[in-house]
Amino acid sequence: MSNWNKLWRNSAVRLGCAVLAVLLLLAVLAPWLGTFDPSAMDPSFISVAAGTRGEVTLPDGQTLQHVFWMGSDNFGRDIWSRVLFGTRVSLGVGLCTAVLAITGGCLLGMLAGYFRPVDAVVMRLVDGMMAIPAVLVAITLVAMLGASLPTVILAIAVPEIPRVTRLVRALVMGLRDEPFVEAARALASSNLTILWRDILPNALAPLIVQGTFIAASAVLTEAILSFLGLGLPADVPTWGNIMAEGRVQFAQSPGNVMFPALFLVPTVLAINLLGDGLRDVLDPKFSKRA
Repeated sequence: MSNWNKLWRNSAVRLGCAVLAVLLLLAVLAPWLGTFDPSAMDPSFISVAAGTRGEVTLPDGQTLQHVFWMGSDNFGRDIWSRVLFGTRVSLGVGLCTAVLAITGGCLLGMLAGYFRPVDAVVMRLVDGMMAIPAVLVAITLVAMLGASLPTVILAIAVPEIPRVTRLVRALVMGLRDEPFVEAARALASSNLTILWRDILPNALAPLIVQGTFIAASAVLTEAILSFLGLGLPADVPTWGNIMAEGRVQFAQSPGNVMFPALFLVPTVLAINLLGDGLRDVLDPKFSKRA
């Protein structure tokens, strides 16, 4: 049975892909599904309940009949539209963080695992980075570089690089003395060619699995940073920002916190389910148990 068939037969993969497909569709169609500009404020509709209907005045002076499907915040902004656009931010942060962390960790791990003299230097650096709590590193980088989307992605990705480095190093150390690598050396292949053509393809499966878990962690970390006021600027519609603004009036409008949370939890869960399913199929140890 091919890996594709095994993936499709895995219920965790199917469920995770289905949820992520819905979220991705919502993110792409946010400008059309969103019933209002996520940053537009209307003082006539401050902290209204979910399902409230009314005539809203647009910035250009025009008016339209509008339904606040999830209510509004204490600035009169539509929660439904903000949650939809927040889906774009969260999925983008998760994907970009995973790519950046995997790329950086893969480069360092391959150098450390293949070149013995480099190993001691790289691993001492990695050990030092892992001694610092990830959230503290992220907060420090955001404070130093300023709150912006690239900065937040970098701040979340940097603490993940040492973990990927250790994973790739272990994989490369297990492959560098294999017969097919020795054969490539005997054919006078360069070290770069051996790493790229012979070793990297054999390390892709664990890296893909690790990337899904990094993406899930990144989505959650971005929400935490924004909730604490240390992530993206408050005017950017992210799930963390929406919840941070909603906690002020949680007793009167609990939906301002609960609605974005109802998107955040399935997102993280779906990515983790996808990662678990990929691990079960791509990791030989788990495949033998199935």
